[in-house]
Amino acid sequence: MLRVDAGGSSGYCDGVSRRSFLQIGVAGLASFGLPGLLRLREASARDGKGKKDTRIILVWLDGGPSHMDTYDLKPEAPPEYRGFWSPIPTNVPGMRITEMFPRQAKVADKFSIIRSLFHNDGDHFGGAHRLLTGRAGATGADTTPRSPSIGSITAALAGARKPGVPAYVAIPYGMSVGIRPGYFGANYVGRPYDPFETDGDPNSKDFKIRNLSLPGGLTIERIGDRRTLQKSFDTIRREADQTGTFAAMDQFEKQAYELVTGPEVRKAFDLSGEDEKLRAAYGRNNWGQSVLLARRLAEAGVTFTTVHFGGWDHHWNLKEGMQSYLPKVDMAVATLFEDLSSRGLLEKTMVLVLGEFSRTPRMNDGSGQGTPGRDHWGGAMSVLIGGGGVRGGRVVGATDSRGEYPVERPLTPGDLHATIYTALGLDPHATFLNPAGRPVPAIDEGAPIKELL
Repeated sequence: MLRVDAGGSSGYCDGVSRRSFLQIGVAGLASFGLPGLLRLREASARDGKGKKDTRIILVWLDGGPSHMDTYDLKPEAPPEYRGFWSPIPTNVPGMRITEMFPRQAKVADKFSIIRSLFHNDGDHFGGAHRLLTGRAGATGADTTPRSPSIGSITAALAGARKPGVPAYVAIPYGMSVGIRPGYFGANYVGRPYDPFETDGDPNSKDFKIRNLSLPGGLTIERIGDRRTLQKSFDTIRREADQTGTFAAMDQFEKQAYELVTGPEVRKAFDLSGEDEKLRAAYGRNNWGQSVLLARRLAEAGVTFTTVHFGGWDHHWNLKEGMQSYLPKVDMAVATLFEDLSSRGLLEKTMVLVLGEFSRTPRMNDGSGQGTPGRDHWGGAMSVLIGGGGVRGGRVVGATDSRGEYPVERPLTPGDLHATIYTALGLDPHATFLNPAGRPVPAIDEGAPIKELL
């Protein structure tokens, strides 16, 4: 088993700090069986919309960003609702977004905004589980992941778009509400489809792929040739369940060797060759350079990449927090669309920006902790989506005059997931066996958002 110490901790409004680790085991892949996996991939491609080369970049705003301060402002609402900023026009007639997003306003023709997504779950864990897996299942009282993430299902059904790179990567880690990989994980699909985590800060001058701790203390630096790695995997074989499928284990060996030693993945993770002007345009900070790295990975053939932007739980001091965060998001997201477009990658790279829920349309008084903020809200939220075959310059759905609930085209996380799977050319109804041995489809409900595809 390959074990990676995740380290780190994160605090949220529930006051809990969590620490976890990632284990990439052969048992999940072996128990499923490589032949079965290949048949599932073939069936998914046949039942989907045909073979596609789409990649996904998901920018995850962990903690929940306010739609009222980003993509769905209500300037005519009472002051305690409309917030601190005014909407500005974009290069798409009729589409207006916050004045804190001037750069995105100039490239709005390249993306669309969903303003009517909802799930009515104001729990961090419940909301994250719904958005990342498409299903209910977790709460603050029981945070256990119960379903596979959309990234893991994508990795299992599609694999990587090019050989020698992982199918699913999380920058710097796959973490939702402090749990790692949490609702970004594979659950019953199998641990080999957990995200490959980069760790570290891509803005650091000495950033490189985080080390894999292999059996017997073997490290990347100590791998000299295939025979050395083969010897370490012999240990895995002896310790593995004897009922495992050796053909599947052989395939995992090959994939692990390619990921650890292959030139493709090392080149993709190396930011040193990027033009300094482009790096500055993304933002010379962790978030900006993480998004630049995500572009490099998509270009290299990684099918699903997530980027973690944490700290959006603004129950108080919302103005100060947003003034710090929104310009970074604006630089990174706008530059990503420009960069993808200039490289001819936009048509096959879908970009999403969202969190687990939104914030209450009516601001509080600061909860005795500071200046006013907004609390948890699952009644309505906004999602930015563009590229990968998605039509740009569109606004889907609308909320009421105070931004509380959808009044046009209400959509659910299942609809969003169906849209993503369709863009990927995958069958949203492909099934996996859950721990009870029952077939469970990738999504329970939902349909592709026709206005976008």
